[in-house]
Amino acid sequence: MQTEVLQLDERFGKEYVGKYVFQEISWAKRSRIIQKHTKYHPISGQIVSSDYIAIQAETIWASLKEQPSQKPITLEKLLSEDEGIPIELGELFSQIVNKLCAITAQETRFLSEQSDAANRIPASPNSDSVRNSAGLPTSSISNQPKPSKNSS
Repeated sequence: MQTEVLQLDERFGKEYVGKYVFQEISWAKRSRIIQKHTKYHPISGQIVSSDYIAIQAETIWASLKEQPSQKPITLEKLLSEDEGIPIELGELFSQIVNKLCAITAQETRFLSEQSDAANRIPASPNSDSVRNSAGLPTSSISNQPKPSKNSS
């Protein structure tokens, strides 16, 4: 599995200075993290919501194999809205992990949008009629076979 080493200076603060080692995670681990933070409609199976921040934080945490001895990064800190890590540092970690774990831009868009957003296929404007060989619309109702008359 691929690894990437990041040596941080003081630009994000003294507490984050040091060596960080990230390692690619398995497909199964990544899939479990996504499933854990995605809610599906019980009947249709469509995605109702997806907590992209939690997915990204857990992916970073699962990929982080080594950090400075003062252990400045925790899952709780990655998830915290008030006492979290600096935005730029989170973006840097995300870029490294997304590259290592092969999360594409399309997957990122998918994870950050609700299922009823722009990814849906638009309905055809002619979905209620079929065109015959002459190009004229023919109602699909009129093309249905007529019930047969049984004489018993």
